[in-house]
Amino acid sequence: MRFLPKSAFGQTVLLIGILLFINQVVSLVSVTFYFVSPNVQQINNLLATQIKLAFVEDIDSHTPQLDTHFYQAAGMQVYNYSDAVKNGLEQATPYQSWSRQMSDSLGGEAKVRITHGEPYLYWINPPQNPDIWITIPMVGLGQGDGSPHLVYLLMIGILSVGGSLIFVRRLNRPLKALQDAALLVGRGQVPKPLKEEGSSELIAVTHAFNQMSKGIKQLEDDRALLTAGISHDLRTPLTRIRLASEMLPESQDWVKEGIVHDIEDMNEIIDQFIDYVRQDQQECMEESNLNDLIRDAAQVRNIEENHKIKLDLAPLPKTLIRRVALKRVLDNLIENAFRYGSDNIEITSRHSKKDKQLCFSIRDFGPGIPDEQIQNLFEPFTQGDKARGSLGSGLGLAIIKRIVEMHSGKVTLQNHAQGGLIATVTIGYQVMG
Repeated sequence: MRFLPKSAFGQTVLLIGILLFINQVVSLVSVTFYFVSPNVQQINNLLATQIKLAFVEDIDSHTPQLDTHFYQAAGMQVYNYSDAVKNGLEQATPYQSWSRQMSDSLGGEAKVRITHGEPYLYWINPPQNPDIWITIPMVGLGQGDGSPHLVYLLMIGILSVGGSLIFVRRLNRPLKALQDAALLVGRGQVPKPLKEEGSSELIAVTHAFNQMSKGIKQLEDDRALLTAGISHDLRTPLTRIRLASEMLPESQDWVKEGIVHDIEDMNEIIDQFIDYVRQDQQECMEESNLNDLIRDAAQVRNIEENHKIKLDLAPLPKTLIRRVALKRVLDNLIENAFRYGSDNIEITSRHSKKDKQLCFSIRDFGPGIPDEQIQNLFEPFTQGDKARGSLGSGLGLAIIKRIVEMHSGKVTLQNHAQGGLIATVTIGYQVMG
């Protein structure tokens, strides 16, 4: 059911509310059955007894003075119908249940009406004389500042909801911390150890998460150390090979050029390995405008005569970003667009105030990529553009994905309907004061 709350807080409050409603209904029914009904019956019997005693004296509406002391002691008044109307009979509220009970007690059809006030005034039309109305005051019946039962139920409701608020917030605090930490792990970052608090089950889960995070951190450190060591060890023989190639005679320049080209490719691949492991997490966030990075990247590329970049940039707010990391994203995507797409590309930018997102797109006008290959392009060592004759480690887009995810964003590739490929990067932003 779509109307049911999804959060633990909402579900807990709803459950407590339902239980309180059921409790109040049961309490009201119980009080009515065990307290109100017997009291009503007792009052009715008391009134019926007084009326029976009055008729022992053979009263009627014309001779109320038969026993003045009796009427004064009981507080009773006897009226004929016209006098009863003058004294407020029409303003009294009829009660069918009281009338039935009074009829049973007096042995005939009786009518009961009640005037609410201080005191409550009961109007009774007895079967012994249907031409008269007898009034009997009930002093103290309506006194009090309110219904103790309703106050009790209200206090129980407030305390229950308040207790559920405290309980659910105490429960949600470590869960929210776990959620935030898990998101950081998903973006390739290692959070600080979480405080182990809450119920025993939550403490166990938090402890297991801390152990997992510690293990991931150790694996990342070992991988970075291993990659750095391999890269360092590879560069030494590559340097020697390049020096040796410089000593080749001029007649073997074609061999020399091939060796130098292969060494440059290998160095580039090694750099990509290092960039992938490093993840650019050491760079500090700084306030900047994404359009400035785009213009700088485009200006560098526009120096090349055979490459043209068209800019269509919407005004963007400043936000906290890793400038060097996002510059690497731009350079990589622009390089791919020129190398595998076309000599003319288009870069656009925009932002959404509602979703608090910044976005830029780079479109080329080349052959694009088969749709079935796009899904796996961002996986490490995947080269989805082999159809366009690419070579390399297959880490470029994986590095881009990691950098964008560190900015709480995402990167997508999509073939344009009119040809070419569009790379779209979306990141979250914070409004700067």
